[in-house]
Amino acid sequence: MKFASIFLVVLCCGELAVAASPDRPNVLVFLVDDMGMMDTSVPMLSDRHGNPESHPLNTFYRTPSMERLAAQGTRMSQFYAMSVCSPSRIAIMTGQTSARHHTTTWIRPDMNNRGEFGPENWKWSGIAKMQATLPRLMASAGYRTIHCGKAHFGPNGSAAENPQAIGFDVNIGGSSIGQPGSYYAKQNFGNSGKRNRNGVPGLESYHGGDLYLTEVLTREMNREIEEAVRRDQPFFAYMAHYAVHSPFQADPRFVDNYAGVEPKLAAFASMIQGMDKSLGDILDKLDELGVADHTLVFFVGDNGTDSPRGHQYDVSCSAPLRGKKGTHYEGGMRVPFIASWAKPSPTSPLQNRFPIAQGRMQNDVAAIYDLFPTILAATGIDTETTLDSIDGLNLMPQLAVDAATGQGDSREEREFLMNFPHDHRSSYFTVLRQGDWKLIYHFYPAMNHSDDSAEPPRYQLFNLAADRDESDNLAAQEPGKLKAMLGSMRDALADTGAQLPLAADRSTTLEIINP
Repeated sequence: MKFASIFLVVLCCGELAVAASPDRPNVLVFLVDDMGMMDTSVPMLSDRHGNPESHPLNTFYRTPSMERLAAQGTRMSQFYAMSVCSPSRIAIMTGQTSARHHTTTWIRPDMNNRGEFGPENWKWSGIAKMQATLPRLMASAGYRTIHCGKAHFGPNGSAAENPQAIGFDVNIGGSSIGQPGSYYAKQNFGNSGKRNRNGVPGLESYHGGDLYLTEVLTREMNREIEEAVRRDQPFFAYMAHYAVHSPFQADPRFVDNYAGVEPKLAAFASMIQGMDKSLGDILDKLDELGVADHTLVFFVGDNGTDSPRGHQYDVSCSAPLRGKKGTHYEGGMRVPFIASWAKPSPTSPLQNRFPIAQGRMQNDVAAIYDLFPTILAATGIDTETTLDSIDGLNLMPQLAVDAATGQGDSREEREFLMNFPHDHRSSYFTVLRQGDWKLIYHFYPAMNHSDDSAEPPRYQLFNLAADRDESDNLAAQEPGKLKAMLGSMRDALADTGAQLPLAADRSTTLEIINP
């Protein structure tokens, strides 16, 4: 498997060398928790000609701000994250896939949740104190770094419990928790009662009021962006909403739009619409402050949907994709991604230097760890002295369009690797995407519940170009392709130093075996 490395110059004064231009872009990463590929009115999948293709779920959700962003930017139809949250969030911060950074499942704040046969030294502690992270590098380059919302970078008592310890100048509402005790200010966002351990910190001034958490976080982020502009300082704004993670508590501003819908699904849909309103409010604030034309926006989900609609392995909640959050199917790890300038301007020298095609669908395979090198490249941080190996690639060439051909660069054979040596909805597996093919390797077939049978297969091999809903396992029919993919998977796991599950007696680590 081919992986990239990036490099950074560290000057004697301790500052990072950056481009001399005074018009470096601001960056907004808008991260949504548990939002899948189909939880939007924006068509995120493409037809056989590579054009956006609408599906029934796109007519159910209401996301006009996402429509606005997609119209002025580029969306990617095959953008991957890890299947649960902490691994994806740390991938953004480090540029590494979970197999390399070793935080391979979600971090439970108060106890090690490695599972019965999980690796004993998996990185439950999350991001290390002095680890090179995206906000730390950007802060060293002169950016004001703002964290708002869900962190989930490390457990209670760890270095990464507070986002400020990993490079953020400002932390709004972030801690070790992975979900809020409540979305309602009248319930103090979970800081009282039996769910107190999931209370969102630092928002006491709103306690007892009538506001919803998504709106509160949006107000606080806009205030911090305004402060950065007042200081005439470029900013890296990481807007990581707790929405749309459970508990499924309706956003009162929008729930009436879903009258007659099953209550939990109506609540989920209202949370989606509230998140979308947040995106629009921030875009409007950037325009109001006069910085929209030099602010890059990256909209992304952290894993597949956790919509209350349907069984976790069927196609109802992610149709036409199969599965949801925590599973090895496409619905568990393919996520929405849109890149855009907050306000496109054909006369902007900065936008001409880093052009993003408008209204375009890009169909290459890409991954959440690509944000790290993409943002560093776009903000002009030099690359000379070796940093830790990373797996991400700079997406800016793929987001642009060549004037002569009307196409951006393509990486058709890009690989995606996800390693999950733990017990969850889908348990103890590794996934490798290579071209049109996807291999799922199950370390404990009898313990994997992907198809609710007593003895699920060890190997699942799908051709996604012909079988988008992963209904036709070709492992038996394609022995040559299976063998080749298993070899590539072994190489990728070795290259990343991946940790694999323990054997039943816990004395050794399992290995991938041939049919």
